[in-house]
Amino acid sequence: MTMSATEDLLARLIAFDTTSRYSNTALIDFVADHLAAHGIASHRVESEDGTKASLFATIGPNVAGGVVLSGHTDVVPVADQVWTSDPFTLAVRDDRLHGRGACDMKGFIACVLALVPDLTRTPLAVPLHLALSYDEEVGCLAAPALIDALLEAVAPPAFAIIGEPTEMRVAQAHRGIASFATSISGRAGHSSKPDAGVNAIVAAAQCIGALGQILEEQEAEAPRTGEKTTINVGRIEGGTAVNIIAGRCRFVWECRSDDGGAGERLSRGLDAWARQVLLPPLREVAPEAAVVTERLVAAPPLRLAPESPAVAAALALSGQNSAGRVAFASEAGQFQQAGIPAVVIGPGSAAQAHQPDEFVTREQIETCLAFLRRLAAWATRSATRPPAASTPAFRDPA
Repeated sequence: MTMSATEDLLARLIAFDTTSRYSNTALIDFVADHLAAHGIASHRVESEDGTKASLFATIGPNVAGGVVLSGHTDVVPVADQVWTSDPFTLAVRDDRLHGRGACDMKGFIACVLALVPDLTRTPLAVPLHLALSYDEEVGCLAAPALIDALLEAVAPPAFAIIGEPTEMRVAQAHRGIASFATSISGRAGHSSKPDAGVNAIVAAAQCIGALGQILEEQEAEAPRTGEKTTINVGRIEGGTAVNIIAGRCRFVWECRSDDGGAGERLSRGLDAWARQVLLPPLREVAPEAAVVTERLVAAPPLRLAPESPAVAAALALSGQNSAGRVAFASEAGQFQQAGIPAVVIGPGSAAQAHQPDEFVTREQIETCLAFLRRLAAWATRSATRPPAASTPAFRDPA
């Protein structure tokens, strides 16, 4: 019965086009109504313009030691992807549940919502807190306000479970992410006289090359102890016509790192290189030439914490012996930064996330439901320590 209910709920959730550029409030209204139908009050945390909202709700007593079940409601675009079915209509093929967000991460949300009727009849000794955010896909933007509101309203939780797709394997760490926009101002002119202008596109290309060199130098100065720090230039725009020297160019880039500070160090390094190397000869032609980098968004890493009650609980509840790490960033680092131990575990594979014909398998959904049932059974006991008989084995992700 619960599997059928979960698929029905997943179909409803997928039907809401919550691509990050759109509003998610229709989905939040649906979740609020679902909770209210079972006697559970929910609270909204709206965006400044009111077009989007996060939601949190508590099932059980408002006492310390509860567990946060966290998920994001937004999804990535389907533009320029070739799907074999409507991305916003659940399609079942060979026990695969297809649709945008099926694994990232509406499958987890559907599992939680499907268990609500049972949870309301369970004598929970510690609460389960549902926390749903927006704009995770564009930089984990809404989670800080949601976490702040949650902590103001409820007794301190013991830990948080972030249901990102890990194939239901326990993940205890991931890198943080910071994104930046670098804008170059040059001097436009006729392409027949390139020496009379400053080509901002060429300067941008030099900046991009310099970023890689700066990263190599910084990594050599402070050898890494965890995952490799990486950079990626994801977008570049500039110029007006092939016969005009480009007066302006802008590129957007990101840095992923374990320590959370590598992005800022790279940004400062790029600024210094531009001042010392790039700009002096350009300003001999165009004194107004400039390179300006601004940070767009940043989300902290989920740091390895060998004594984490979140990891211990997830290992015990899933029957696993060790925890790994995931390549993607999540809101887990923000919960950890706010003082709530966090772990990442959820149905589906990251290999399907953001892809055409995204799917989660029925087996993964059933495994997630079983995990959540065991969590609910533990929450009926009054002990606030993780449900582990002994200290679990940890695998250092480095």
